[in-house]
Amino acid sequence: MAILPQPRGPVSEALLTALQQPPEPVELPTEPIDFEDLQLALYCCYELHYRGFEGVDDAWEWDPGLLAFRAVLEAAFEADVHELAGTPGEPPEPGRIDVEIREIMQADDAPSVSTYIEREATREQVLEFLIHRSAYQLKEADPHSWAIPRLHGVPKAALVEIQADEYGEGRPEQVHAQLFARTMDAVGLDSAYGAYLDRIPGVTLATVNLMSWMGLHRRRRGGIVGHLALFEMTSAIPNRRYGSGLRRLGWESEDAVAFFDVHVVADAVHESIAAVDLAGGLAKQDPKLGADVLWGARALTAIDGRWSRHMMERWEAGGSSLHDGGVLSHS
Repeated sequence: MAILPQPRGPVSEALLTALQQPPEPVELPTEPIDFEDLQLALYCCYELHYRGFEGVDDAWEWDPGLLAFRAVLEAAFEADVHELAGTPGEPPEPGRIDVEIREIMQADDAPSVSTYIEREATREQVLEFLIHRSAYQLKEADPHSWAIPRLHGVPKAALVEIQADEYGEGRPEQVHAQLFARTMDAVGLDSAYGAYLDRIPGVTLATVNLMSWMGLHRRRRGGIVGHLALFEMTSAIPNRRYGSGLRRLGWESEDAVAFFDVHVVADAVHESIAAVDLAGGLAKQDPKLGADVLWGARALTAIDGRWSRHMMERWEAGGSSLHDGGVLSHS
């Protein structure tokens, strides 16, 4: 369970102040919502559905006032996603879903963070990368699991097959979130859940908010399926590069690289399941959701592309990619 972060503006300040009290009406400030302020506030609202925060009453999770507050934040977030990724178009031919997702993948022109880490990144930059990734990897697979009860038949079976692997096939030490925590420990970072929330910028929080937003809303079930399909289809090669980058910099222990090595193998298997059985299966089962599946894939490309551009621009300028640009302290 994480501790509450520091606010980044009037909206997150109003939320975080309220969460330290018993549930009561939450008033949203009327000022325009700054990007950092929005992403942090939304991330904290969603976190109440995951592990929550120390000292925050669990009753806040379904408080009507907080849900109304969150809906305003979600409207602003949805507008941002639509500006970057567009809106769902006409439903495609169900049998072509996997082909069209691959076309989205091939059209992605964002800079490759994984290639940079494999070949050029400093130890400091790799540590920053791991801090960014901790926002999702320490809860890996959880946002996509919201879709399980909203699917049935072939796509449900495909999703469960993928998720079972993510959760270690019943072996706690093989849960992918636990493997990532071991990586953080091995390189001298704090693996406590939410430990770096104050250092993680809005562009990174948005990548996690996208999954939570689509996963928690049944109407976005096609989107979260498309997101996961492309996520799995584009995972194996980058994870091989990340593992190579850690080894290049001297982090060669099994604890340091096991997370990345496991994904090289697992996600190569998941690729076909995600594209054909999960995404394609849902489109065949409910053709009108095909447009949402492709939109979810586009949204992943757009939001993650903004994150990778942020990382590379900051690093190429010789600065930090973390929130506030401070110097990273580590052992």
